[in-house]
Amino acid sequence: MGASTQSTLQSYLQQLFNSPFQFIYLLMQNLLDIFLSPNAPPPNADLSRPKIAIIGAGLTGVSSASHCVGHGFDVQIFEAGSRDILGGIWAKVNNTSGLQIHSLMYRFHPSVKWNQGYPDRKQIVSEIERLWERYGLQDKTKFDTRVEKIYKDEQGRWIINDPSQGRYDGVIAAVGTCGDPKTPHVPGQEKFKGPIYHSSQLDGKTAKDKKVLIIGGGASAIEALEFVEHEQAKKSYVLARSEKWIIPRNPVIDIILSLNILGSETIFSWIPESLLRIFFYRDLADLAPPPGSGKGIFTETPMVNSGVLDTVRSGRADWLRGDILHFTETGIMFKHRSQGVPKGGPGKQEHIEGDLCIMATGYERPSLGFLPDDCFEKNYQPPSWYLQVFPPGHMDICANNCTYVNAIGTVGNYHIGIYTRFLLMFLVDPLSRPNERLMKLWIDFTRFVKQRAPTGAFEFFTYAELMYWFVFVIVINPFRWKWAPFVLMGIGAALPKRVVEEENRLRERMKNGKAT
Repeated sequence: MGASTQSTLQSYLQQLFNSPFQFIYLLMQNLLDIFLSPNAPPPNADLSRPKIAIIGAGLTGVSSASHCVGHGFDVQIFEAGSRDILGGIWAKVNNTSGLQIHSLMYRFHPSVKWNQGYPDRKQIVSEIERLWERYGLQDKTKFDTRVEKIYKDEQGRWIINDPSQGRYDGVIAAVGTCGDPKTPHVPGQEKFKGPIYHSSQLDGKTAKDKKVLIIGGGASAIEALEFVEHEQAKKSYVLARSEKWIIPRNPVIDIILSLNILGSETIFSWIPESLLRIFFYRDLADLAPPPGSGKGIFTETPMVNSGVLDTVRSGRADWLRGDILHFTETGIMFKHRSQGVPKGGPGKQEHIEGDLCIMATGYERPSLGFLPDDCFEKNYQPPSWYLQVFPPGHMDICANNCTYVNAIGTVGNYHIGIYTRFLLMFLVDPLSRPNERLMKLWIDFTRFVKQRAPTGAFEFFTYAELMYWFVFVIVINPFRWKWAPFVLMGIGAALPKRVVEEENRLRERMKNGKAT
């Protein structure tokens, strides 16, 4: 037994005895890697067509590319930013940022190995870079290359910007939903004597013993509040326009909520909402959306954090609902509103003093405007696409993780690979492809099923509903059945490929027979 093997075995045994649950988690991740990760191609491997253009080198782009090359298909990644942007939004946020959901629900590739339940930003970026290197994507990534347009040549192959970038059989748009920081101007902002930062620009900043004003009440506000807590601020004031659901950092609860296969509010939605108000919000139920407000738990993406309400209870932070009127030299004029009172409604004005201000106002949504105009047909614009990511009439374009609006689940999980393999199936097997009519029929059918959903059919979904979509579109087309293990789990591609080759040869013989 070699020294390195003995050392590894000793490390596993130590983890087994000292941290049995962590050992089981690590063992599970290693087994997933062994059985579900596609093999990395050898250096200088001659990968086959179809060749895929991937736009964006964030988590989704790198994961999609690794699935493509792991199954033998060539790729080219186009990234508008520099090498420092590898990892997308995770390369831009603060070092104090980390996963709000359990890493069990953030498995963006089978080979990912988390060493803790809630990894921080550095480990997430490290896993993305490790994946990028493992699958040899360094030579297949063009940085500082912004995609302005894509179009087809006379042979029906995709051109990215201009012919000098090559030709491609399919396109994966992986630009995500978080682009540049959103920095709205607040009246009187220039009068404020303290510094003003966006919530993504807090590395190297200090808030110790200061009163901090946090503008915004979404996920960015949670991130900002975690920063000021870490910095031991004197007091924090979260200034939110409306109530949003906050759910515990508990994987069991998060998974249960994501199992609502209907993907919308139901007659039973009051049960989890009431339980959250009673057992999680407790004395702070005023901060939750009020019953009957139309803001149910299955209408928008909830925030996931167990500590924020405890921070408010401790008095170290106030979570205030209302309207920001204007800055002053020493703070913000704020109008408090009662629970359920809409924006701009009546309330009490108060001057809230602060030493610094954090704009927790989120990010601009990246544009999909580089896609052809016919991808944005009236009544069939994103997110109302086939499986939410394929524009009707373009089964060779997959907008992976770009089109969703609200959901209960996770953007960094197995569906990235599933969507990628759907695209590969469509490109390889002509009989599996949906035509424009059938793509629109599925969209209209989903609208019919969810006609009573307060959000619309595609503006909110759950992870269970997403899995139902995947299984449904495979079951309704018998020519896709042979691909089911490959599409859903990434295994067993050899058999359907052989079947498709035989089908192609049969078609060729029939064609030649007719010609003679």
